Amino acid sequence: MEVAHSAIDTTFWITAASIVGLIMMSAFFSGSETALTAASRGKLRAATDKGSRGAKRALEVTEDSERLIGSVLLGNNLVNILATSLATAMFTRAFGESGVALATLVMTLLVLIFAEVLPKTYAITNPESAASRVAGPIGFIVRIFAPVVSAVRLLVRMVLRLFGVKTDPDDHILAVREEIAGALQLGHSEGVVEKEDRDRILGALDLSERTVEEIMLHRSGIEMIDADMPPADILQQCLQSNHTRLPVFRDDQENIIGVIHAKDLLRSMYALLEKAQTAATALDGFDLTDVAMKPYFVPDTTSLDDQMRNFLRRRTHFALVVDEYGALQGLITLEDILEEIVGEITDEFDPDADHLVTKADDGHYWIDGSMTIRDLNRATDWSLPDDEANTVAGLVIHEAQMIPVPGQVFSFHGFRFEVVERENNRITKLKIRPLASIGE
Repeated sequence: MEVAHSAIDTTFWITAASIVGLIMMSAFFSGSETALTAASRGKLRAATDKGSRGAKRALEVTEDSERLIGSVLLGNNLVNILATSLATAMFTRAFGESGVALATLVMTLLVLIFAEVLPKTYAITNPESAASRVAGPIGFIVRIFAPVVSAVRLLVRMVLRLFGVKTDPDDHILAVREEIAGALQLGHSEGVVEKEDRDRILGALDLSERTVEEIMLHRSGIEMIDADMPPADILQQCLQSNHTRLPVFRDDQENIIGVIHAKDLLRSMYALLEKAQTAATALDGFDLTDVAMKPYFVPDTTSLDDQMRNFLRRRTHFALVVDEYGALQGLITLEDILEEIVGEITDEFDPDADHLVTKADDGHYWIDGSMTIRDLNRATDWSLPDDEANTVAGLVIHEAQMIPVPGQVFSFHGFRFEVVERENNRITKLKIRPLASIGE
């Protein structure tokens, strides 16, 4: 009897030690899963560049997230089920049939506290350092479980396909751009990221999503030079203009034959003045087309990202925008694209360029009708839609389904729009106020 009792005691303690070991393994799997999925790949890449081998292994392990999660879950479930089975057998031997319920209660508490909450809390607190430490063992486990995980992945996809769900292992659950944008928005709301910094980074990220049509200067606002004007008039127009480069047309403004740079014009005219005997006749033989540069045309559907690369490659800052029929739509410069990143760039030749939005004492915002919706949203932190129109005036016309007259008021998208000024068919000035602030 003493021998049997000794055997039972020995079995009990061996089983208890095995359960503790299995719970520790479960904690390792749970913490590793959290650390490797929560770790920033950007931070791991930075640590790798500094020579961290653990970070390098973590990057390699997380390359295939589906295989990583499958292997970790497989290992975690194996040790949890085995620990629960051993606990059930041990408590049943010690307490009879009531041991099943007791084993369930005890194991639930142990697994929840020591195998789930505790390791995951630590891992989420130090994800990059934890990921670097566990990457080696987890990488070995992933290789060991690779055949089983591959079979499970195939079975899962077959089952999902039966329900019409298609999976692509190359698709990321969250795109990098969306992840960065979300982090910036969250950081700004918590006061960690400044509004200007958020706008600059988001502006740079949006370049590939936006086209030149959205930010170009419309053809109605383009200042042009008539190639048939007298040289003195051309010189006077260039000197009075706020712009360095001006398109040159002949007969019809749609017929752009070149682009003149003020420096080239002045240099050419100065050379003629030096050669001429009298200043009165010096410019008689001047031909504007001799100094005008060849015009550079771009489609209105070109993305801002591609257009910026084109500007840099061609070493030019000025392009004319045309539609699919070749008709002139507007012009775009490198400065326009840069302004989408850093905000409005003004100098002594941009009068009132930084006063497109003015807030009145009564809470209304005075808006220039030609201001883009994106710039308005950036300046006020609003979220007016820009799917159907690029400018604020265009949004009002689209929503009203008419060209309003001064004094008309509209309410849509949570804002009150009042038309203040109109020039021909263009809305030039508006008053806008959020509807929520009107009732305050």
